[in-house]
Amino acid sequence: MNYGVQLGERWPSVRVSLLSEQKYGALINNFSAQQELMADLERQGAQDFVQEAFRTWGVTKDTPQSILLGTGGAVSDCDTGGDEADMPPSISPNVKCFVFPKGDITRFHSARPDSTGLLGYYLLDAASLLPVLALDVHDGHTVLDLCAAPGGKTLALLQTQACRHLALNDSSVSRTARLRRVLQSYIPREHRSEDQVRITSFEGRTWVELEGETFDRVLVDVPCTTDRHALMEEENNIFKRSRTKERQRLPLLQTQLLLAGIRAARPGGAVMYSTCSLSQLQNECVVERAVQLAQEELGISVHVQDLAPLARLFGDCFHFAKDLRLGELVLPHLTANFGPIYFCKLCRVN
Repeated sequence: MNYGVQLGERWPSVRVSLLSEQKYGALINNFSAQQELMADLERQGAQDFVQEAFRTWGVTKDTPQSILLGTGGAVSDCDTGGDEADMPPSISPNVKCFVFPKGDITRFHSARPDSTGLLGYYLLDAASLLPVLALDVHDGHTVLDLCAAPGGKTLALLQTQACRHLALNDSSVSRTARLRRVLQSYIPREHRSEDQVRITSFEGRTWVELEGETFDRVLVDVPCTTDRHALMEEENNIFKRSRTKERQRLPLLQTQLLLAGIRAARPGGAVMYSTCSLSQLQNECVVERAVQLAQEELGISVHVQDLAPLARLFGDCFHFAKDLRLGELVLPHLTANFGPIYFCKLCRVN
């Protein structure tokens, strides 16, 4: 895929941003001593972009929590709300992530352990939290993270404190080992017991052989070209000539993983597909193909949810692409150098 052709006049700006220093967010660890830490981040000029977005929307503390934070209420199970112009979308609760304002390139210090040995925050691309927020996890949900390593989105799912059971899978044993180390640094032992958090290293494409039609929410954060890292790192770069065939096979792998996620979701459940690529072939085209195959070969009807309300909610923090056929794409921009992150929410009808 030629990004110059795909993005047109936006490509020069996106390319310069990709070559510039990436901006990070600090995902607050709700299991650590956090109050003083958040106060210190605020003194440095950082803000929780989630709470700031709701404040900008004009939501007050008197707005029902079921509307603000996706805790159920009258909202249907696979619906982010926000249909009314004056109401924000329903999102996963309790996720806090501090970022510095647009144009501010201040770096966060490395996280330090609290008195219990848990780290206070996890540094990541703040846009990578949008798929977790849009997944709209409710209290008591069972959740599958099909491609969980290295663990940033997994940590965000755990911060919601809404998952009755969280299944974490990655086909790579080494990446699963890294995921375990991350969880040990952030999550108390009593909150990652086997009945609460299960970690496996199965082939994600065949997950239905283990559990089908089971989960309320499924996150499918697929392997992709990781455009920003590929541009900045030479070692093991997927755009090397020696990895051409592997790169060309990615859309097929991604489609198979998304189909596995759809089959793992229960009827009425939601599936979130995400990448960190700009490529239409890895983004909208994969979703379109998976939806088609689900219907034609598996008899599963899938509805693609409109995430425009969520893009409006966080539009002051992130630079969203315009006129996508399906889903939302955060484009890197010099004043808000997050992304690229693509995400699309699917609702399994039957």
